[in-house]
Parts: sequence; structure tokens; C-alpha cells
Amino acid sequence: MTSEPADVVVVGGGPAGLFCAARLPADLTVVVLERMPEPGRKLLLTGSGQANLTHEGDLAAFLGRYGDHGRFLRHALRAFSNKALALWFAERGLPLETRPDGKVFPVSHRAGDVLGVLRTACSERGVQIVCGARVRSVERTDEGFAVQTDGASWYAGAVVLATGGASYPGTGSTGDGYRLARAFGHTVEEPRPALAPIEPEPYAFADLAGVSVPGAGLRVVRDGRQVAAGRGDLLFTHIGLSGPGVLDLSRDIRPGDQLLVAFTQEVPPEALDARLIRLCDERGAARLRSVLAPLGLPERLLRRLLAEAGLPEDTTGARLDRDGRRRLAGVLGGLPFTVSRLGGFSVAMATAGGVALDEVNPKMMESTLVPGLFFAGEVLDIDGDTGGYNLQAAFSTAALAAATLGRRPVRV
Repeated sequence: MTSEPADVVVVGGGPAGLFCAARLPADLTVVVLERMPEPGRKLLLTGSGQANLTHEGDLAAFLGRYGDHGRFLRHALRAFSNKALALWFAERGLPLETRPDGKVFPVSHRAGDVLGVLRTACSERGVQIVCGARVRSVERTDEGFAVQTDGASWYAGAVVLATGGASYPGTGSTGDGYRLARAFGHTVEEPRPALAPIEPEPYAFADLAGVSVPGAGLRVVRDGRQVAAGRGDLLFTHIGLSGPGVLDLSRDIRPGDQLLVAFTQEVPPEALDARLIRLCDERGAARLRSVLAPLGLPERLLRRLLAEAGLPEDTTGARLDRDGRRRLAGVLGGLPFTVSRLGGFSVAMATAGGVALDEVNPKMMESTLVPGLFFAGEVLDIDGDTGGYNLQAAFSTAALAAATLGRRPVRV
């Protein structure tokens, strides 16, 4: 078997890999190795096929959207921001638009158009994309790296691991990058589903599937201690809870945790109790469903919450005694769900865990253990909230890796 030369081998043909390859200097020979028959399969699923590429907001707003790991991305996001991303696509004939909720999409709302721009940019740059090429090994040599696939091998001056995480494995994200990184001595934080729905046990709300609650308050409690909290839209499903609020918190949720759901904006119990007293005083003759209408909750959900509080539907505001009000406040302000499991990698939108960040230089995206080995995208221990933050991290880390390689003598 002969070995082919390449200045840079990029492992992974997803958005991070393609973008990195497209931005490498034109005098470098670049090969992208993609294990699937076509590159970019997972990209086609993003934003329900519409490609939520990024989100509006400045650097400070972005850094808080990656859990505890946002600081690692400071240099990458500063070097290639959401505004730079929008400009890059616009210059290539794909303008972006910002929705009222801050999410940024291509005007066409077609993920296939995004992939088309990336592939065209690679083609114009002279990048060789080799599909159906699962990388079996990457080894350090005196001259650089030896990259072995099932049917071919390359020797390269530098290697970029842009293999993605482990979510949606049918698209090619099977965690190969973790295996390759470990072979070089890198620590891999245990990969687990992120942006995943949760399945409580017991769960008696299957009949509410499709009911959503805007701006629900969410708290994660473990061993009696709150470990995470947030606020966002909640969706009841046939088997559990989903929606952006739940998905964003899923990185911090473990089986056995309690998820407390608040259906009102009043967080302190005293504030909620005061509001219930006020509503009952204003509509004392009305049934509780009417009394609680100002809360804006779907009627099906409201009926269920009254039942959870042990209150008959014909209870009027005037007949709601102190004990009943206490039970109702408990249900509205913190209905508990015990988490049995999280949705697996087949349904998770992202992966938490990955290559440990303390072994990667955040100013270059280069391994601190192996010179010439770079990382980009979700293979790193980074996962963002819903809304385009994960794709922006992929593009920004890829751009930084490419910029670093552009300043290096990596030719073979």
C-alpha cells in the first residue's frame, strides 16, 4: 500500500472539518477524510433541516452559553465571531437572517445550502475530500504524522481531528476522534448525551404530549442540593420532558436527579402565595381554572396541575383554603420529576464530554501533548445551549486551527 503526501490531513467532513480545510492557506495540500459516503450529513439535520448557524449577541453573551467551558472559547470566538461567520457566508452568496428570538439562519432556511457553500469553498481551495474513509490510526513520525484508513494511508505535516461527538451516530458521529486522541495520550472526558430530552419515572403526563410551557423555571436537585437552574420553554412528550429549557440543562442532569418545574414567574414561595391570594380575591366566585387563567397556562395542563394538588375542578377561588393554596403553590412553583434516564445519543443534539480542554491550547487549538495535532468542533469537551451556539463553536475553533496552521511550516 502506497502512502500519499498531504501537508494537512483533516479527519472528519462535518462543518468544523470542511470549514477548517476551506480556510487553510492555498499553498498547502489538504485532504479531508470522511467515513460516510458523503460529507456533512449531520449538518443537514441542524435546526430541523434549516441550519441554525449561530446566534446574535456579543462575546460576553456567548461565553455563558457553554456551561463551565465558555472561557476556553474566548480566543476562538474573538478571532472568528458570529458577525464574521455571517459575513463569510454572505460573501459566498448565502445571506443570513436573525429571527426575533436571536437565532440566525440562512435566508433560504435550507441546511443543504450551507453544506453546498462549504463544499464549494473546499473545491475552489483545491481540498481533496475522500469519503468512505474511516481512519484506523494516526501515528507520530519523525516527519509528521502517518494516517491509516482501511484502504489507503497518508503522511502529513499536521493533523486536525474534527470528528464531531457521539450524537446522531447514523450520520457518522461515532466517537472515532476520542479513540484517536486517546492513542496520543489525551484525556477524554466521558462522552454523554447533551441537548437531550429526559425520561422521568414515574411519568403520568403522556396525555399532555405536545403541550408546551413558555419560560418555565427549571431546577436540578441532586442529593438535596441544587446543582443547576435555568428558565426556558418546556415541552411535554409521550415519554418525558423536552424543549429548549430542558435541553439546555441536560448537560448537568444525571439519572436519579430531581427536576423541579415552576410554571410561573414568581420564584419565592411567598411571592407565588401572594399572587394566588390576589387572584382568588379578584375572582372569588369563579372556578380555579378561570381564577388561574392570568397565568397563561394551557387548559389541559392547568387541569392536570389542579389534580396534582388534590383540588376538585369545581373548587372556586373563595373556597380555596390555606392548605389548598399551599398545595397549589407547591405544584405551580416546583412540580418534581425524578429523572430515570436521558435520551441517548440517537436523539441527543450534541455531546457533552470529549477531549479534555486543559490539554489543548485555546489560543491555537493545538494539542499541548503532541505538536502538530489540532482539534476543532465537538470532539472537544464543549457543548453549547440550543440556538446555534454549537455550530458557532465548531466554526470558530476550526477557523482558529486553520489560522494557526497558516503560520506554521507544515509542508511535507
